[in-house]
Amino acid sequence: MTLAATFRQQPLHLLPVIAMFAVTYHAIVMRMVGDWNFDPNYSHGFLVPCLALWFAWVRWPELREAEVRPSAWGLGLLAAGLCLLVLGSVLIELFTSRASLVVLMMGTVLFLYGREAFRILLFPLAYLLFMIPLPYTVYDALALPLKGLVSFAATGGIKLLGLPVLREGNVIIFPDITLEVVDACSGLRSIMSLAALGTAFAFLFLPAGWRRWTLVLATVPIAVATNTLRVFVTGVLSWYIGKDAASGFFHDFEGLVVFAVAMALTAALGFVLARVGRGSARPDAGPGAGPDAGPGTGTGGTGGGAHVG
Repeated sequence: MTLAATFRQQPLHLLPVIAMFAVTYHAIVMRMVGDWNFDPNYSHGFLVPCLALWFAWVRWPELREAEVRPSAWGLGLLAAGLCLLVLGSVLIELFTSRASLVVLMMGTVLFLYGREAFRILLFPLAYLLFMIPLPYTVYDALALPLKGLVSFAATGGIKLLGLPVLREGNVIIFPDITLEVVDACSGLRSIMSLAALGTAFAFLFLPAGWRRWTLVLATVPIAVATNTLRVFVTGVLSWYIGKDAASGFFHDFEGLVVFAVAMALTAALGFVLARVGRGSARPDAGPGAGPDAGPGTGTGGTGGGAHVG
């Protein structure tokens, strides 16, 4: 029996499952939505479930014809998801509790509908991992070296212009002003958002294989490079205009422009990759072929300081 036939004959068979998910995860999901709303690092989380639903809709013609053969292997995923949920609740570890939702959804699909439906829905379900905020310990561990790299590269560029500048860690020092490169300018925020968008582009428009992986992995250097450009421009403007260039309107406008540039570069690379080997087979939108889906102003110096980012 196909999936479409199953829903025709038993249109309400998923209601008990949906009810259990709603009761179990209501508080967890609402807190995660709060993180999307108040933490700019994860504002892309609102978009992720919508894209995941779209990916599933794109595969609907194939999904509706999938043969329903319930698989006992789904019990393993269900057990793993429940273990993550219990572990996250006991340790008060939000990431683990939230990730358990995705694992349990995967296990439910595999257990109720079988391997074919699971294969088709694997990518849309795995894509939901992009909506889960990283643990702060992981975020800080990744942001610290990125801030150092961005500071080093931006300072080097400023020196090439002949401006008097020094660097101490992630602090860029001019004679009359200091600029601190904070988490928002490390590139990590852009990496997470661009990775989610790049993965979506790859799934929809690129053929299976190395092209998809190339685009997704390229979001990392693109994000770091564009954020380095942001710090470089902020440093130069701060030298000529003053520390106001590192805060307020200039700061916010730079952030918007830089992310727009990063998105444009990602899209341009995607279109180039789509043209490479265009004579080969048409892109397979199947999830199995797609990539897995794996935070103003301060004082300092003699004339004042600012936080970049």
